[in-house]
Parts: sequence; C-alpha cells; structure tokens
Amino acid sequence: MLRIDKLNFAYGDLKVLWDVDLEVHEGEIVTVVGANGAGKSTTLKNISRLVRPGSGTIRFLGQDLGRLQPHQVVEAGLIQVPEGRRIFPEMTVMENLRMGSYVKGTRGDRERNIAWVFELFPRLREREKQLGGTMSGGEQQMLAIARGLMGNPRLLLLDEPSLGLSPLLVKNIFDILTGINRQGVTILLVEQNVYQSLRISHRAYVMETGRVVLTGQGDELLANDHIRKAYLGM
Repeated sequence: MLRIDKLNFAYGDLKVLWDVDLEVHEGEIVTVVGANGAGKSTTLKNISRLVRPGSGTIRFLGQDLGRLQPHQVVEAGLIQVPEGRRIFPEMTVMENLRMGSYVKGTRGDRERNIAWVFELFPRLREREKQLGGTMSGGEQQMLAIARGLMGNPRLLLLDEPSLGLSPLLVKNIFDILTGINRQGVTILLVEQNVYQSLRISHRAYVMETGRVVLTGQGDELLANDHIRKAYLGM
C-alpha cells in the first residue's frame, strides 16, 4: 500500500532522515518507534507532503506522491492525525467532525461516518454540542482521530496519539486503534510509547537519529534485548 525508498530529508543544513526504507501493507498496523528527535514525525510529514524530501521516493497504492500537493494526498485516501490533536477549539464536536468530511468524495458518507465514530467513541456522542477547546486531552484526542476517520482513509497516519494522556487513557486509545484496524482501516503509527504501540502492531520500525535500525514483528521487537534495555527499562 505504502512504500518508501531511500528517503532523505534536511531542515536547511541539518540532516534529519538518512536513506529511510519503509513499507505498509493493506490491513496492517505498522508502528515507527523511537526517542524524541529520531525523525519519526518528519517521516510522516514527508509522506503527507507537508515537507519535500531531498531525495527518495514515496509511493501510495502505486502512485508516486512526489508530484502531489497535500490536499491531493488526502483525496487519495491518505489522512494524517497530527501530533498535538490540532482540533478546532472554537467549534463544537459535531462541527469538527463535519470539517473532516469535506474531502472530495466523502460528503455522501458523512452521516454514516458520524454514526460510526460515535460507536467508536461514545464520549463524543455525549458531547456533540460541546466546544472542542473545553474538552479534556483524552477527549480531544478521540475527536482528532474521529475527524480523521470522517475522510474515509485508506491509510490513517497517527502522530503520537498517546502524548500527554494518562496510562489508562493511553491503553484505551490503543485498544480503539486495534478496533479501527479490524474494521478495515490500515494504520501507520508514530509513537514514543514503545510498549503499547508494539503490543498492537503487526510490524514495526525502530528509528534512531534519522535511520531505521531495526524492523520486525511487534511481538519480536518487544522481546528484543536492545528494545527492552533502551526503551522499556528492562
């Protein structure tokens, strides 16, 4: 579904990504884990065309994304839920959800998708008239994910969905992501919470200083000595 080959990127003179190779197959949850500053979020920004790579190719469903603008990437079915939630704080829950369904070809599915995300996140149904900015951090993260789903993603990109949440809410969010995947949405997840993200992943990539240093199945990496020592404190 998604294939990245030899992706290199720099912010000015600061090289951030070095020959990154990555694949996501349809139906998978694939996670990119690593410490802060490893290049995980920058990889997502390159996929979404929010920044332009120095070299390398990114293909989605066989299409080279190099010539596309960010809105065209979204229209192709590749939707990113950004780090920090980035909901519209002065809009209600329902208005935020409707903003997610202005992608070309999704308006006809709006009401069906609203019903779907309310099943996934009952808390949002209870707060559909509440302003997004008055909600808790966990509720805002639920809203950000739900808004992304309103665009009928073929591949959903999530950037640090556990950031700033309590351990109980983190587990809840990851369990919901597993449920979304089981309903047919392929997921590429960027996370610092190594344990929870590897727990739900089919495959994962470990990034350190802009390079992929390990790859494998989620359960294999959880048992890896380097992962256990460097990220899990074991």
